[in-house]
Amino acid sequence: MPDQPTAVLLLAHGTPDRLSEMAEYLAHVTAGRPMPAHVVEELQHRYAAIGLREEPLPEGPPLTHWTLRQAELLSQSLGSKVYVAMRNWHPFISEIVAQMKADGITHASVLCLAPQNSRTSTGLYRRALEKALLETPGPAFTFDFIAGWAGEPLLAQAFAENLALAFAAARDADPSAPVLFTAHSVPCRTIMTPTNSGGPSMTTASSSAWVGDLQNYGPATEPDPYPVECKQTAAAVAKLCGLKDSDWFFAFQSQGVAGAPWIGPTVEETLTALAAAGHKAVAIQSIGFLCDHVEILYDIDINFRDFAAQLGLKLFRAPSLNDSPTLIRAIAHVLEGAE
Repeated sequence: MPDQPTAVLLLAHGTPDRLSEMAEYLAHVTAGRPMPAHVVEELQHRYAAIGLREEPLPEGPPLTHWTLRQAELLSQSLGSKVYVAMRNWHPFISEIVAQMKADGITHASVLCLAPQNSRTSTGLYRRALEKALLETPGPAFTFDFIAGWAGEPLLAQAFAENLALAFAAARDADPSAPVLFTAHSVPCRTIMTPTNSGGPSMTTASSSAWVGDLQNYGPATEPDPYPVECKQTAAAVAKLCGLKDSDWFFAFQSQGVAGAPWIGPTVEETLTALAAAGHKAVAIQSIGFLCDHVEILYDIDINFRDFAAQLGLKLFRAPSLNDSPTLIRAIAHVLEGAE
């Protein structure tokens, strides 16, 4: 690292502060493509169900609150300045880059708070950072970008620590209860690679209709590592918890509303199969998210729990990592290893 001022920059997705900001927020998520009114209203309903109102919450929405808390704890651990920037809402990456330039930062270690590497997450964050460095006033600083840290052992340990009680409660309700690990789904086309035999590609007729509906994630010159890394994280957690292969399953959650296929299997499909196999309870943990937000507090705690109940399944969710000391140690270890 240079002797001049350095810092850490954490990048996260972002979330609106008010219900009335939903349409504007979604326009950032979709790179300007307007969403139908019914989609905006549905997402307002979901955010309202987890506490978002027209008056900003004193502590901020969950994603913002916990991300800032993680940065605070990380700063204490590292003894260095830690900035937080969001790709789709305030504080935007461009805003924080301008602040870092004004503060005289000359080098940054940049980490995306999405451990599994994907063109839909880390790829978009890096491109947004590079764009902001070019377009904001002031001299650009250099940076090291950590494009995925799914294999960090302390990350698996943090998840394992939080899974223990939920799994024990599920096994009390059903001695055969399995664990269902989840991660956010991504559009199928983002993990496809071009072929020379007329198969799926970014430019074939089969995918051309999708281009206007989704962001440009960049050329798919090699397989996207995301699905593999998600399952590797789950397998590492399962091993730490002493689970047999037959004790756990994996599904992708929160498929989007864009007009194209998203990767699966879905949580709903998996819960249906588990109920059909005779299970009466299941412990669920999302290993792609590091804190509470709408995909946890609504999709799992409300939607999936209600869906499971209709199948005769009791759903036990592992707490999100949030301010887990082991998570903070994991992030610090990743950053220290990148120096």
